[in-house]
Amino acid sequence: MDFALLSTLAVIHCLALVSPGPDFAIIVKTSTQQTRQTALMCAFGISIAILVHSLLSLLGISLMIQQSEMAYLAVQIIGISYLAYMGFGALSSVLKSFKTHSNPSSANNNAVGEDVADANLEPDIANNVKSNIETANTETANTKNSKDSTENLNVLTPAKGFRLGLYTNMLNPKALIFFITIFTVLVTPQVTTETKVAAASLLFILSLFWFSFLAIVLTKPVIQHKMAKGSRLIDAITGVIFMGVAITILVSLLNDYLA
Repeated sequence: MDFALLSTLAVIHCLALVSPGPDFAIIVKTSTQQTRQTALMCAFGISIAILVHSLLSLLGISLMIQQSEMAYLAVQIIGISYLAYMGFGALSSVLKSFKTHSNPSSANNNAVGEDVADANLEPDIANNVKSNIETANTETANTKNSKDSTENLNVLTPAKGFRLGLYTNMLNPKALIFFITIFTVLVTPQVTTETKVAAASLLFILSLFWFSFLAIVLTKPVIQHKMAKGSRLIDAITGVIFMGVAITILVSLLNDYLA
């Protein structure tokens, strides 16, 4: 077994894991807004996709896809569509959140309260009306907070979390290119089957460890409570990363076909 090769692959892969990208963004978003089980399944989904990419590259299938113009074009179009869809969804949730939290009805109720105070009503009647308005505002706020909490925590099941992680990595054309590059350059035909299996297993284990670590840390109640205040910022950054990767791939694709 070639331990020097495995060490090189491990270092390169670790650098790729910690760098900002769709995988990192989706695990942070999922971990800070969903349950721990869902976040861990998302981490597992990403790791399984990395294992599949590794095996496809080692078997030469990924290289065949890249060399086939139609197949590679289809992969890129599917990847761009998925990344853009995810990015648009994250950015849309930010806009909806801003609209929801603006709460214009509260301002209208306050205005009504002021009008009641200014009106020529008996003090007891005026106080009664204002009290009813305040109670209605409190009940509305409690209902809204309960709804928001339920949406934030129960949107994704563990199965959906797994699929989210799997699709995010599997459908990213940049991931395909990354694994083709490192395995083509580093894993020569002379490398034994034992080393190839060890290489694929190593990348899977490193990925699962890293993303599971993030999932466990970020799903701690204290962390989630603090991060909840910045949930819109997390969604915005996630959306920008996904849209940015999609646009980058699209521009590269257009340059290739228009050149």
